[in-house]
Formats: sequence, C-alpha cells, structure tokens
Amino acid sequence: MKTFSSIVITGASSGIGEALALDYAAVPGAALALTGRDVGRLEAVAAACRAKGATVVAGAIDVVERERLADWLQAFDDAHPVDLVIANAGISIDKDNSSLDDFSIIRRTMDVNIGGVLNTVEPLLARMMARRRGQVAVMASLASFIGLPYSASYNASKAAVRVWGESIRYVLKKHDIGVSVICPGFVVSRMTADAPFPMPFLMTSARASAIIRRALSLNRPRIAFPIGTKAAVWLGQTLPARWTNRLLGGA
Repeated sequence: MKTFSSIVITGASSGIGEALALDYAAVPGAALALTGRDVGRLEAVAAACRAKGATVVAGAIDVVERERLADWLQAFDDAHPVDLVIANAGISIDKDNSSLDDFSIIRRTMDVNIGGVLNTVEPLLARMMARRRGQVAVMASLASFIGLPYSASYNASKAAVRVWGESIRYVLKKHDIGVSVICPGFVVSRMTADAPFPMPFLMTSARASAIIRRALSLNRPRIAFPIGTKAAVWLGQTLPARWTNRLLGGA
C-alpha cells in the first residue's frame, strides 16, 4: 500500500475536499497544500488541520487562474516534494434546462471542472515523473457515465475528466506514477445541499473520504461508490439506449 505525506487538495474548503484534508492531516509529518475560493472556510479547515499536527499552506486561489496556481503549487513542491495530487475542485451551477439559455454558465462549468483539473496537474506532473513517485487523483462522478436529464454541463465535464484520467494512467505507469479517477455518487456537500432532484444512497463526506483514501493507497484505477448508485449506472449503461432514454423521461 502507498503512503503519502505531501499532498495537494483543491476545493478543500468543503465537502469531500475538506474531509480528505482533515483525514490526511492526521498522518505523521503530513504537509498539505489546500486551495479554495472562500477564504473564511478555507482558513477554518487549515486551522483544523494544523491542530492535528500537519504543516499547512492554504491559498485562496480559483483553479482557473492558471499561472497563479502554477506558481503557488511549484513553490509548495519546492519545500515539500508532492507525492499526491487530488484535483478535487469543481462546480455544478446549471440552472433550468441545463442553462441552454445562458452558455456563460456552461463555459464556466467547463473551465472549472476540466480546465481546473489540468491547471492543477500540469505544474507538478513533470516533477513527479522525474522523481518517479506519486499519485494523481482526479475528481469525476458517477454522473459521467450517462447523459442524465439535468446538469448537462456538469455531467459532460466529469465525463471528460474521467476519460482523460483513465487514459493517462497507461502513460504514467511507465514513470511509476499512479492515476486514480474518483467517481462518487451523491455526497453531502454544499453542491448537493439544494439539489432539486432525489439523491438516493446519499453518503457523508467522512465516509467518502475513507473509501477514497484506502483506494488511493492501493492505486485503484477507478474509485466508484456507493454500490447502489454504481449498480444503477451500470444497469443504465447495459440497457439499449432507447430504453435508458425512456426511463429518464426522453421521447
């Protein structure tokens, strides 16, 4: 099993990112680089992590700020060579009709959920490859497997992240770098707090963190959970497309 001590987590101010930060903070000698857009929440998480003994560098940086994020990540890596990158930051801001009346929302979602992942991984990847050690984790979703009748840009962005992560795993294996794609179902967070649809098998962020951390230590290629939602997605993929379309309310 792999162990990690120098860890980057984007979107660390709430939800899964916060839970992961708090759990990894308990690792002896841990150094954490945490980003988030809300200064108050981020500082609260950073303080809680420091109270557990971790060295914490917190940056209120939007992951779309490519150059600023790169400089910040590389400065952290200079002091604490990174062995785990968790590109977790993401948004789900689609409105009625999946925001087809306002493409700026769609573009913002793609910029954060796809571009933000690239902006997080790129500044550190060559360094990790040179050290021939480390793990890259990208946050996708079980929603990335089927075209659901809501949050179209979120679903599409997560599909892109999932396929990209699963594909680069083959390349990075040659450099002793692991890659894991995280595909959660519904997890308690600010993102799901006001969701206008049912959320079966809703899971706490603490439970999600436990599942993710164990799977990362084992270099699992895909970390999909919970089992109930995962099974429903699998069934939706195996049915003929016209059946799935009808089940989801299509013509």
